[in-house]
Amino acid sequence: MTGPAFAELFRVAGVTGWLSAVDLDTGREVGHGADERLPIASMFKVALLVELCRQADAGLLDLATRVTVTSDDRVPGPTGLSAMSDDVTMSLRDLAYLMIAVSDNTAADVLLSRVGMDEVNAMLEGFGFEVTRVLMTAGESNASMAEDTGHGWPYLDQEDLDKMRVLDPARTNRGTPRELARLFGLIWRDEAAAPESCAWMRAVLNLQVWPHRLASGFPYDDVAVSGKTGTLPTIRGEAGVVEYPDGGRYAVAVITRSVSAALNHPRADAVIGTAAHMAVDHLRR
Repeated sequence: MTGPAFAELFRVAGVTGWLSAVDLDTGREVGHGADERLPIASMFKVALLVELCRQADAGLLDLATRVTVTSDDRVPGPTGLSAMSDDVTMSLRDLAYLMIAVSDNTAADVLLSRVGMDEVNAMLEGFGFEVTRVLMTAGESNASMAEDTGHGWPYLDQEDLDKMRVLDPARTNRGTPRELARLFGLIWRDEAAAPESCAWMRAVLNLQVWPHRLASGFPYDDVAVSGKTGTLPTIRGEAGVVEYPDGGRYAVAVITRSVSAALNHPRADAVIGTAAHMAVDHLRR
C-alpha cells in the first residue's frame, strides 16, 4: 500500500485526502499525510467526551446530573436539541449520547461549558497530543462562518473560503489523522479513562447514526464500525474503530477537502469508507 495509491483514490473522488490507520493490537500503521494539521470540525466532540468521562471518574461531576436546556442555550444545528423548540431536561450522560450519536451541537456546547475548554486541552496535552486542540465551541464555529463571510454556508465562493477561521488549523479545532486515530486507540485500549468509562464511550461511539462515510466501506453484518464524523465547508471526515469478528481492531481517521463547498458531495463521503477499507485490508494482510 503506497501513498500514490491513496492519492489516486482521492483524486478520482474529486478531493484531497489524508488518512491514518493502525492495528490496535500490533501497532502496525498505514498512512497518507497522517501528520497533516487539519480542521477536525465535529470530531472535537470525541476529546470532549473523553474529558467528560475523566472528570466523572475523578468525582468532579456526576453523569446522572440533570440539566435543563432552554431556547437561550441552543446553537445552530440540524439535529438533536439544536433542532428542537421547547425546553428539555436530561442527564449529562444523555447529552453526551446526543453529542456523539447525532452530532448535536447544542448538547456539545452545554457539556463543554461544564467540562471546560482548558481542561479538554490539558487532557490532550497530558496524553502527548502535540497538534489536537479545541479552540472553538460549536456555536462559535457556526457564528464565525457568518461573521467571516457576511452570509455563512452555503453559497460560498473561494474568496469566502479563504476568509473562514474554521478552515484555518491555526484558529479552529484542529488535529491530525494520526492523532485522531490515536485518541480512539486510547478509548479502545481502556487508557483514556477508567475501563468502565471507556466501555461506555465505545458503546456510544458505536451508536453514531451516519452510515455514509466510514461505515460505507465495511457493509458486513459481522463487522462493527464506531466513529464520529466532522463536516465543514469543503471538509468531510470521520475517525473511528473497525472491529472484525476474529478480534481484529483498527483505528482509522480519514479527512478530505474538496474544491466545492457544496452541502452534498456523495463521492467525498463515500471515498472515506473506500480509503478506510483499503487501509484496513492492507493491515489485515
